[in-house]
Amino acid sequence: MDEILRVEHLSKFFIKKGIFSSNPVTVKAVDDVSFSLKKGEVFVLAGESGSGKSTIANLILKSIRADSGKILFENQEIKNDKKSLEKIRMNCQMIHQDPYDSVNPRMNIGDIVSEPLEIHKIGNRDDRRKRVIEVLHDVKLEPAEEMLKKYPHMLSGGQRQRVVLARALALRPKIILADEPVSMLDVSIRAEMLGLMQELQKKYQISFLYITHDLATARYFGQKIGILYRGKIAEVGLIDDVLLKPKHPYTQALIDAISEPDPENLNREKKIRINEPQDIDVDSGCLFRDRCPYVIEKCKIKPDLEDRGNDHLVACYVNLD
Repeated sequence: MDEILRVEHLSKFFIKKGIFSSNPVTVKAVDDVSFSLKKGEVFVLAGESGSGKSTIANLILKSIRADSGKILFENQEIKNDKKSLEKIRMNCQMIHQDPYDSVNPRMNIGDIVSEPLEIHKIGNRDDRRKRVIEVLHDVKLEPAEEMLKKYPHMLSGGQRQRVVLARALALRPKIILADEPVSMLDVSIRAEMLGLMQELQKKYQISFLYITHDLATARYFGQKIGILYRGKIAEVGLIDDVLLKPKHPYTQALIDAISEPDPENLNREKKIRINEPQDIDVDSGCLFRDRCPYVIEKCKIKPDLEDRGNDHLVACYVNLD
């Protein structure tokens, strides 16, 4: 598969000031992150809250400016000029986590889905209406003609997220950034939504950057995965290689935390191989060493991503095999 998106050495730092302290603190939200996305591929960015996943999505869309690094779409660097911004925002659409906040409650469904077409001045009114009905059919909101005049408050959470997906599809994008798209839906609806996204991804050969903390849905939907910890990629590779044979202690801890549908687990203590954070300056070494149960002296030196075979890259000195 050909590469469609490349992120090179992307960094974004925020300055945070405390309420009771005048000393600003630098938060490294994204720290020297690199990865690529191929045409028709689903690449998962996984990690706990605050690891920098959503910040990366906003940097790709240029909603916020990076402090350093490059974003290349179809081998052309996306800069901050008008032409570059139009190109990335035409070809890259986003699905947000909250289906209640990501749509305007004062707009009907037809206007919500046609809004990107109007912004980019695509087609006339009849063309846009035809396209809206087409994508509503795609996301299985039927009958599509009746959905046009409905408002968000008349729909369930799952239906609203389908509206958001339809809006993302309206421009026929080459990439969709899906930021925790099923985390706020009922468990019974999640599988339906993931199945629909998978169906549309294959039908239109859309590349997905799937952002999640849920490794169970990641394995169902993804093909390749990057594990983020405190703004840096700790491990990256084919999804089965990473999740079935993790080589970084943080990845192992995330897998340990997954609930298994076994009644016997109710009476069994869940042991996660991770330590409580210790008072260690991790800026001078591995970011995970204050919590890692396998820490060694060499961890005082920051590890680089190292290929362990089959394009399975790990930023760790310890071998968990």
